[in-house]
Amino acid sequence: MHRELDTWFIEHRPSHLDELFALLSIPTISALSEHKADMQAGAAWIAQALETAGFENVAVMPTGGHPAVYADYLHAPDAPVVLIYGHYDVQPVDPLALWETGPFTPTLRDGKVYARGASDDKGQVYMHIKALQALLSTTGTLPVNVKFCIEGEEEIGSAHLDAFVEAHQALLSADVLVISDTTLYGPDQPAIIYGLRGLCAAQINVRTARGDLHSGLFGGAVPNAARALVSLLSTLHHAEGGVAVKGFYDAVVPLSPQEKSAFAALPHDDETYRSNLGLTALQGEPGFSTLERISARPTLEINGLYGGFQGEGTKTVIPCEAHAKITCRLVSDQDPDQILDLVFAHLQEHAPAGATITMDRYDSGRPFVTGLDSPAIRAAAAAYKDTYGVEPFYMRMGGSIPVVETFGRILNLPVVMMGFGLPDENFHAPNEHFTLSNFDRGLRTLANYYGRLAEAMAPST
Repeated sequence: MHRELDTWFIEHRPSHLDELFALLSIPTISALSEHKADMQAGAAWIAQALETAGFENVAVMPTGGHPAVYADYLHAPDAPVVLIYGHYDVQPVDPLALWETGPFTPTLRDGKVYARGASDDKGQVYMHIKALQALLSTTGTLPVNVKFCIEGEEEIGSAHLDAFVEAHQALLSADVLVISDTTLYGPDQPAIIYGLRGLCAAQINVRTARGDLHSGLFGGAVPNAARALVSLLSTLHHAEGGVAVKGFYDAVVPLSPQEKSAFAALPHDDETYRSNLGLTALQGEPGFSTLERISARPTLEINGLYGGFQGEGTKTVIPCEAHAKITCRLVSDQDPDQILDLVFAHLQEHAPAGATITMDRYDSGRPFVTGLDSPAIRAAAAAYKDTYGVEPFYMRMGGSIPVVETFGRILNLPVVMMGFGLPDENFHAPNEHFTLSNFDRGLRTLANYYGRLAEAMAPST
């Protein structure tokens, strides 16, 4: 990276942080309807930032839900077109009491910015805007052609983005898709993610009597919905940790020997991992390492359950309904709809006497795995090494970004996932934060990457 570019980042760092804090202050919680106006404000903020940075054709575009933001800069003849994807929506902030400072009051502590969305994904989206603005400001142009697609529904499964991409294929057409919504392997160890797990989510509903019943008058003679739910949930897993739903693993593509070797070569210590999480023991599907379990094997998790009296003190009631929220993380070639069909069939088969079971289905996304031999990925590896001084690891990530599979399938794009968050930065949890040293290095890595990408994907002569 040339000196002028580095000087630009240094001189503009205070304003960059001010702007990032302003973005993080907008409570763009896509899952909650009361934040609909905030979602519009977040989209407008991104659009204004893109316009200020020098991008053209900036538009806040409607979808079936929250809007997406588009912008482009297409002035590099014979250079590749890069589509940059990210999201401006964030997860809900509950439990609020566990936040040390307000989730939408960005706070700088110990070299980290604390706020919801700091790492996932506002901070990382903002880095792309500023890295490209730096190139435009210092050189007057960009080495590649650029398009942005920043959506507002990633945290609720990108429910409307498939249709949006289908309807705007020509507008979004590109030579490579670049995403920064993943993590480094560690503080000084970058990673290129080549695989993501898919996702399906649902709510299980158990119903017994017409209404709640007095436990003294009816206890001992009627089914209890909360007890039925607990009994039902206990059938979803084997005692040793695997999922007990019939057919759950049937479509799973096993890891290749090469991938097994790559996982084994990654630096990892189970005891340190356990201790850092405050656990007394680890568990999971037998026959697989911890790293394989959290990134390359499917799971079924109970995310929350409720029923009956929830207030202070006691209430002698037999609840007539109880509910549990579940999610499954999926790997190739599992289909989200088929998996929920299997789960529901299992629930019906194991329903306790007197209990009626229904299921509400929520967001879903397919798993994704890409090849590692593209020029775009090699350029990413070189850019990481220039900034961090080490070769990146190539690995899968256990999280889900449903739109990655969508873009790859509909637009037939190679995908490069180069993130700058850290695994312990509490995304989706209280006290989410983003480490500023990786914000600084991320800006420089991305600016470097776009120059290298132009060279790597230049047409042969």
